[in-house]
Amino acid sequence: MSEIVPDTKDWTWVLERPCPDCGLDAREITPEAVGPAVRASVPRYVAALASDDVAERPDPATWSVLEYAAHVRDVFGIFEERLALMLGEENPHFPNWDQDATAVAGRYDAEDPQQVGAELTGAGVRVAAAFDAVEPGQWERAGLRSNGSAFTVHTLGQYFVHDVVHHLHDVGAD
Repeated sequence: MSEIVPDTKDWTWVLERPCPDCGLDAREITPEAVGPAVRASVPRYVAALASDDVAERPDPATWSVLEYAAHVRDVFGIFEERLALMLGEENPHFPNWDQDATAVAGRYDAEDPQQVGAELTGAGVRVAAAFDAVEPGQWERAGLRSNGSAFTVHTLGQYFVHDVVHHLHDVGAD
């Protein structure tokens, strides 16, 4: 796998204004829309994984559809864990997650697209159900990312949906 330039941007700005790349205004994501948004994304990722060039990078510094889908599968798991921390603890701190190191260590580029699709589907169902199960009084519970960015369960859901939608844009499935 050729080297990807790590994404070091703090994407929390998507909670303040629309994303110029994917067009999503995360501020419009209501609590009850998080689970449905995730479920709606899953078949689009699975369809993208069926392309003939699924493992080809558009350029050396950009992930392939396969790598993006494997990343989103793992994002689903990370956000399910973070949601559970926020619901189970007072003001938890999320462990750091280096998405680029995970991609290299997990050999995203060499994974089987059908396996990634199945795993992404299962992880998407689980995280959508976890957000669906949040009680009305829990949406303002707080948590902190390792860089100090503060979230409520609601803003975590908004940030999460942006990530999912943005990567659909990245793979041309928007």
